[in-house]
Order: sequence, then structure tokens, then C-alpha cells
Amino acid sequence: MTYAILTPDAGEAAAGAAHRLAATKPDNRMRDSRIIGALFLAGFVAYGTGFGLVTSVIGAPDFLANIAVNRNTLVLGALLMLLTIVTDVWRAVVFFPILGERGRSTALTYLAAQIVSVSMFFIGALSLLLIIPLGQHAGGMDTGWATALGSLLVQSNENAYSFAQMSLVFGSLSLWVFGLRVGLIPRAFAGYAVVGYIIHLAGTVAELFGFPISDMLLIPGALFEIALPFWLFFKGFNAEAYGKRA
Repeated sequence: MTYAILTPDAGEAAAGAAHRLAATKPDNRMRDSRIIGALFLAGFVAYGTGFGLVTSVIGAPDFLANIAVNRNTLVLGALLMLLTIVTDVWRAVVFFPILGERGRSTALTYLAAQIVSVSMFFIGALSLLLIIPLGQHAGGMDTGWATALGSLLVQSNENAYSFAQMSLVFGSLSLWVFGLRVGLIPRAFAGYAVVGYIIHLAGTVAELFGFPISDMLLIPGALFEIALPFWLFFKGFNAEAYGKRA
């Protein structure tokens, strides 16, 4: 049996070799940072565009009578809103290696919250798509029963959106409280995210109780989700916090 004696010089040489080997590995930190940033932007743009298209249809006072004309706009808007199923869940999955072993419970919480959130988006989009056959059965006439049912479907989408936002805020708070603690992004930036999501949660709950202030109170959180992708594209997550190597 042969034994190797590790002298101080040999130890330094081995450490240097290990450092050079690590340096040759790809920088997954910036890759993952940019993927997360792109998914934030894609989800924001897709849902925002879809919401705008849907609102242009159901926001009209006689939308049910004109549903045949606006069918394609409504379908396209609902499908764009459903793209969050891809962007939000994929984003949560990519966070697993970023958060590392110490953030495993946070990553699982964020993933579960995103799954609940997109499930609510799916229910809301389905409610919107049911307006199409309702308009067809009403014969293009804005009758009383059809109007009531159409309003119910629109309200179902709004309620589903509120519950989706509550789930999203819960997961996001878990994520950025952890990010604040480990310095995943600048702590002032992460602290702003936590405050913004708390304000957003308050607005969402108030909306369920009949106080229409959620659109105003979601602004701080929305500004964070717009600014975050640009930070990730150019700076990325903190190298010391990435993967919890710190």
C-alpha cells in the first residue's frame, strides 16, 4: 500500500489546483440571475397585456351583447394571463439552486405559493372564457339573466385574482425576508420589497371587504418587480449569498 505525505508546499499546490478547477466552472450565478429577471419581466408583460385586452372587452357596459365581435380579443387576453403558469412556476423552480440548502424551506414555500397563485389565475381565466358561450346562448342580446350571470363570471375572475395575489404575496414575503437576512440582493432593496408586499397584501384583503384600494396599494410591490429584473441582468444575486455558500 502506498501512502502520500502531504507537505505544506504540496498542500498549497493542491489548494491552488482546486481553485483553478473551480474558476473554470461556468458562472451559474449570472445565468440564473438573468433567467429569474427574464421570467419576472415576461410574466409582468404577459399578464399586464392580457389584463388590458380582457378589460377592453368586459369593461364595456354592453360587453355581453357584443361578445361575438370581441371573442378573439377576450380569448387572446385570457391566454396571455395564463402564461403566468409557465413564468411563475418556472421562476420558483430556478430559485432552488439559488437559495441553496439553507433556503430549501423558503424555496418550497415560494414554489407552493406560486402553484396556488397560478391555479387561481387559471380559475379566473376559465371564468372569463365562459362568457363566450354565455353570450352565444343569450343570442347576442343583453338579457337580464345573462347580464347577471356575466357579471358573476367577471366577479369570479376578480375574486380569483385577489386570492392569487394573496398567495403570491405570502410566497414573496417568505422569499425576500430570507433574501434580506442573507443579503441575496442589497438589503435596502430587499427591505423595500418586504414593505411593498405587506402594503400589497393589505390592499388585496381590503378589496375582498369592498374597499377598492388594491390598485393603489400594489404600486410599491409592482415597482420592485419592475426594477428587480434590471438589477439581476446587470448585477445578479450577491455572489456570497448565492447557493448559501456564505
